[in-house]
Amino acid sequence: MKGFSIAFFGSSLVSSYWNGAATYYRGLICALHARGHRVTFYEPDAFDRQQHRDMEDPPWAKVQVYSATEEGVFRSLEAAMGADIVVKASGVGVFDELLEKEVLSLKTADNKVVFWDVDAPATLERISHNPHDPFRSLIPGYDLILTYGGGDPVVDGYGSFGARECIPVYNALDPDTHHPVPSDHRFCADLAFLGNRLPDREKRVEEFFLRTAASLPHKRFLLAGSGWDDKQRPRNVDYLGHLGTASHNAFNCSPLAVLNISRESMAKNGFSPATRVFEAAGAGTCIITDSWQGIEQFFEPGKEILVAGSGEEVADILERLTPREASMVGLHAFARVRAEHTYAHRARQVEAIFMEEESSMGSYAGGAA
Repeated sequence: MKGFSIAFFGSSLVSSYWNGAATYYRGLICALHARGHRVTFYEPDAFDRQQHRDMEDPPWAKVQVYSATEEGVFRSLEAAMGADIVVKASGVGVFDELLEKEVLSLKTADNKVVFWDVDAPATLERISHNPHDPFRSLIPGYDLILTYGGGDPVVDGYGSFGARECIPVYNALDPDTHHPVPSDHRFCADLAFLGNRLPDREKRVEEFFLRTAASLPHKRFLLAGSGWDDKQRPRNVDYLGHLGTASHNAFNCSPLAVLNISRESMAKNGFSPATRVFEAAGAGTCIITDSWQGIEQFFEPGKEILVAGSGEEVADILERLTPREASMVGLHAFARVRAEHTYAHRARQVEAIFMEEESSMGSYAGGAA
């Protein structure tokens, strides 16, 4: 099979700085390259991401950094002409409305133009509350909507706005990037959380992490991610700031457990496991997650992941969690993620979608491809 040429407009492939989708892009695009597809990733020079790169241009994708101006956008659109697949991801950060409209001008009889939503619950909530949102009228013009997750609620939501087809492509693991490593004393703690400070996450971090730490003064907690510098924290919470992806394995492997906290929109919608969940599972880590609908589609609660409905439940789990139990949960998660949730699985799914090999792909849910 001849591989596709794919023009991909996204936030950043080479920097995870204020860019939670970076590892999702990397895992998928690397796996698509391994299957013979050629990706050019167009990203703006914005938000100091180029000054905070955590990788060089990879051999499995061509990276084109354009100036964060209208001229830069149109130059990139011109360069993308002729691609078999043109992808506009959500949340590029600059000129999103312009890109969402103008990528549709690249549509021909021989290609597909795709909108790839990495924050679908939030997008659908936004356009539902604003009948004048310009993206609403563009949805039917895309050949396909792919999403970072969201399950049937997101599929139905996009369908109500006239999407031709909407298919979730869930987060996953790149085993070459995220895997077990020796413990690092810098990251040793009873519970660690990694996530940037965002408006629809902050209250949930207060509930599930900071209040938990305050209720367990005899335990040590570790917070990493951008934006928490001036956030009031209990004395037993150490703050690391932005943590580059090169340190994620050691961060996952060193504490007794790591905590996953969904953003408000994703927790409300369900079926939206964060990239961090698969990264931690790939490192053989014991994961405690806030509760959201659809967890069992990816990991078995109680065996492969521990689920808490509140900060008090996080504290209860942490109080009784032993190193042996944590190790067993991590081992079971490791086996599950390697067997069913790698980016190689997701790349096969995406390839099948693009080739239209299966007419029933619209009902495709998480699990092995």
